[in-house]
Amino acid sequence: MSKETYIAEAEENILHTYNRFSLVIDHGEGVYLYDTDGKEYLDFAAGIAVQAFGYHNKEYGDALKAQIDKVMHTSNLYYNVPIIRAAERLAAASGMDRVFFTNSGTEAIEGAVKAAKKYAYTRDGHAGHEIIAMNHSFHGRTIGALSVTGNSHYREPFEPLMPGVKFADFNDLESVKALINGKTCAVILETVQGEGGIYPATEEFLKGVRALCDEHDILLILDEIQCGMGRTGEMFAWQHYGVKPDIMTSAKALGCGVPVGAFLMTESVAEKSLKPGDHGTTYGGNPFVGAAVDKVLEMMEREHITEHVKEIAPYLEKRLDELVDSYDFLTERRGLGLIQGVVSKKPVGQIAAEALKEGLIVITAGADVLRFVPPLIIEKKHVDEMTEKLKKVLERM
Repeated sequence: MSKETYIAEAEENILHTYNRFSLVIDHGEGVYLYDTDGKEYLDFAAGIAVQAFGYHNKEYGDALKAQIDKVMHTSNLYYNVPIIRAAERLAAASGMDRVFFTNSGTEAIEGAVKAAKKYAYTRDGHAGHEIIAMNHSFHGRTIGALSVTGNSHYREPFEPLMPGVKFADFNDLESVKALINGKTCAVILETVQGEGGIYPATEEFLKGVRALCDEHDILLILDEIQCGMGRTGEMFAWQHYGVKPDIMTSAKALGCGVPVGAFLMTESVAEKSLKPGDHGTTYGGNPFVGAAVDKVLEMMEREHITEHVKEIAPYLEKRLDELVDSYDFLTERRGLGLIQGVVSKKPVGQIAAEALKEGLIVITAGADVLRFVPPLIIEKKHVDEMTEKLKKVLERM
């Protein structure tokens, strides 16, 4: 069947909520994807920061196949071994105490928000608490997650949303301080803003927010869905700063392709927040996703993935800086580890589309940023290949 036929069928049957690129992917191998025509693409998007180990990793695949042969689902009415092991590994990697597994990053945000509200309810004996979120943030598209997403374009068609959310400016501590009142129960932010344009938190800002939360008995929620799981060179981005959250969220590379997310909390939050009956999920934390998370965390530790990211990220930064210096319509590079963005005065969507013609997959962030979130296993030769392919596009631009 031709690519055009596949796309025509998709447009006829699938709800049109994505403006997809004209690409029908068939399979992957390592850091490369292949379309239904057999064309090869160097992947610097990793399924939006999901495929940490690239594609067709035999050890990972064998672990999932083995679990399929045992049992895939049992519900949370019972214990299962894979998720117990996965929770132990995730708690150890994060330094957090309690884990709740969800089906997605958005669900992880929903659970984190509920946990913060329940904590404040237990503390104060009443509801009606408020949350401070950040402008230009992105936390998901369900009603609760959308409510704390700092982009009015996403929110307006679905209002009224969850009440009691106020928006401060990222990396502006005074704007956070100005919004705190007796009703505030949590501050939520991405340690590195992703969709908003690849902005890492400054150390002054993150430590300042932590201090404000401690002073006012407010919970700090850090969204590590895109920037976590080794992508910045630490297992979680907040570990660069030495600023531990009260609640954190994870997803994307947590399952390396299997739909799974999690929210984690300290013991002190767990003691005063969600209890039996407060929260639940049918699929979350089933044996199949547990096997995936357990294997991903085992491989990341054994393969020293964070050390590899620390080694390769400076080279990626160097090559991207060279591009910025070479083209006057590229104005800035920013990022942390293997989550990088390049600001362009020319349409980034057009650049990403043209890159496909050269066999390169890159994506965008916000209105003017090319986003680079490759598999964490990339080598210098892949960075060089990406640079050469992108140069051909930029010359045409």
